[in-house]
Amino acid sequence: MQVTHSITRLDKSNVRMTITVPRNEVRSQYYKLLKEYSKQIQLPGFRRGKAPQEVVERKLGEKLRDEARAKIIQNAIDEVFDDEKMAREDRPLPYSPPRIDEMPILNLERDLQFMLIYDVLPTISVGQWKGLEVEVPDAAVTDEDVARELEELRERNAVVLDRDENAPARLGDVAAISYTGLDKDGAELPEARRDDFVFTLGSKHNIYLIDDDIVGMKKGETRELTKTYGDGEDVGPLAGKTVYLRVTLTSLKEKKLPDLDDDLAQDVDEQFKTLDDLKASIQERLEKSLAARLRELKLNKILEKIMESSPVIFPDSMVQAEVQERLNGLARRFDTDVRGVLNMMAETGNDLGVIEKNWRETAVKSLHARFIVETLVKEQRIEASDADVEQELAQAAAETGRPLEEVKQQYAEGKLMDYIRESIRERRLFDLLLAENKINLGSRANFVDVMGNNG
Repeated sequence: MQVTHSITRLDKSNVRMTITVPRNEVRSQYYKLLKEYSKQIQLPGFRRGKAPQEVVERKLGEKLRDEARAKIIQNAIDEVFDDEKMAREDRPLPYSPPRIDEMPILNLERDLQFMLIYDVLPTISVGQWKGLEVEVPDAAVTDEDVARELEELRERNAVVLDRDENAPARLGDVAAISYTGLDKDGAELPEARRDDFVFTLGSKHNIYLIDDDIVGMKKGETRELTKTYGDGEDVGPLAGKTVYLRVTLTSLKEKKLPDLDDDLAQDVDEQFKTLDDLKASIQERLEKSLAARLRELKLNKILEKIMESSPVIFPDSMVQAEVQERLNGLARRFDTDVRGVLNMMAETGNDLGVIEKNWRETAVKSLHARFIVETLVKEQRIEASDADVEQELAQAAAETGRPLEEVKQQYAEGKLMDYIRESIRERRLFDLLLAENKINLGSRANFVDVMGNNG
């Protein structure tokens, strides 16, 4: 079928494709369908398949024309988009199927022309990408950072023991409580009930922040609490409210932390002979983490600068797909579905409208950075050879202690070879960006703040 098409660019990476099916092709497909019906249909006064085509045509009427038009349109669309020579930027996004702008009228004496509307990949012209100047925090791993990691190791290796039956609860104890909300008259609110909730007193890892109220309670004791929260407190939906609770301490345990000595180091990993060995390993690990984080911050700052001179407008379908993927990721993390994630957010008092707005802004920023990277990789002709991929696989094998052939097979079966090649290209571009732009050190920042900084 010899169809022709033309494309008109619209706003926000929309296009309108006009497809024209020649008159002779329209007639050919129409009469082909009519012939098929004529062979199958049985009309009064005629044997099956023996009714004249003009009689069949009058009998089927609009149904025949509608079906013929649908087939002609679909065949034309298939022919256009099946063409391997069609440019990538002219193809519809996978989450933006083409839609017919206005259904055409089938006229056997004329060409059939119709228009499709769909979203395409946006185009971007990358502006200044070198000679830029950005600032990142000045940070280093300190003895305090190593000490904090050691304390966390002690916590993870702690032994939890039951307290005496009549022992009063103390900050640092592990408490299990059952509680229920009450109305102003003291009646229980079943929807606000929780049994055997476990947390460490003083950690404030509970929605009502009742750590101090439980201090002094003994196992089996019940207290009724009245908690009033100020408007400025970081308590989510409880801010500015008064809550009535009935709390029972059902279990009380204490943590016995191991001594900070060589025995602890050997318990953590047999490769460590002394506490100093463990400290050195922690220092090295934290420094690697900090270096990776600072590299990420530098690149983020550079890409943000490049964005300023590289405007692009993304179609709504692309942004929504990015937001949906983030929702799906959260659902996988919490072992639920998207509806479950939204319900969790609603239950914690979050405004879903505000959340979606923030997600869309983050999605646009992420897409913008990705398009800049892809464009620069292409423009700078950054490649990754088979030898580069081989070296990458060898490094992965060395780090995991697995045979190289086993690693190769795993990546091949997972169809990840192209991913490795793309990762190498991106890394080389990032090295280029860091080399071509000036990085200034800002004010001193501690390790924890830098690692938690999402900027």
